[in-house]
Amino acid sequence: MPFREINSKMIEATIAPGQRLFSQRGAMLAYKGEVSFTPNMQGGQGGVMSMIGRRVANEATPLMTVEGSGTVLFGHGGHHIQVIELTGDTLYVEADRLLAFDGTLQQGTMFMGSQGGVMGMVRGQVTGQGLFTTTLKGQGAVAVMAHGGVIEVPITPQRPVHVDPQAYVAHHGDVRNKLSTALGWRDMVGRGSGEAFQLELSGSGAVYVQASEEKL
Repeated sequence: MPFREINSKMIEATIAPGQRLFSQRGAMLAYKGEVSFTPNMQGGQGGVMSMIGRRVANEATPLMTVEGSGTVLFGHGGHHIQVIELTGDTLYVEADRLLAFDGTLQQGTMFMGSQGGVMGMVRGQVTGQGLFTTTLKGQGAVAVMAHGGVIEVPITPQRPVHVDPQAYVAHHGDVRNKLSTALGWRDMVGRGSGEAFQLELSGSGAVYVQASEEKL
């Protein structure tokens, strides 16, 4: 595991020769050793098409390639940080929530409409989350940012999970998402008023939920 949690808002990454990490630009707080930071113009391992997909969606998040030998402290904007370990599955996460991730992970872009059909597109328009979502797949660790801390909620075939879309951070596993409406839902169990939207996630996996309805 390349990341060690220093506190809820700071992590330390160990960089070894022949290995690399990708981080959001401006996320480096301090480092020790012989470490280089290079602007990455191709969006990680997703290549040019991944970069184009995110730019079309106006979601390009500038990345740095981190290489060398040493340790690096990462944090950004005082946001809480959650480290997620992937063991071969795929993580779906908004690009601007990525703080840093293993260079071994394969990065891609998924159009939300492909999972949720028209409702997937509506979700992007209504919640402020993008129509394109970044995917990270393989063996490795990902550090994501959130407001107010994060909780991991298991998703099982027998028990789907309903999430306030504004509190959604990321999910992984064999999971389908669907946006549904519920009149008065926020009045009863959430914040706000009038017609509300719930993000329903079903299948097998987990969803990460932040303790806030604020965007980064």
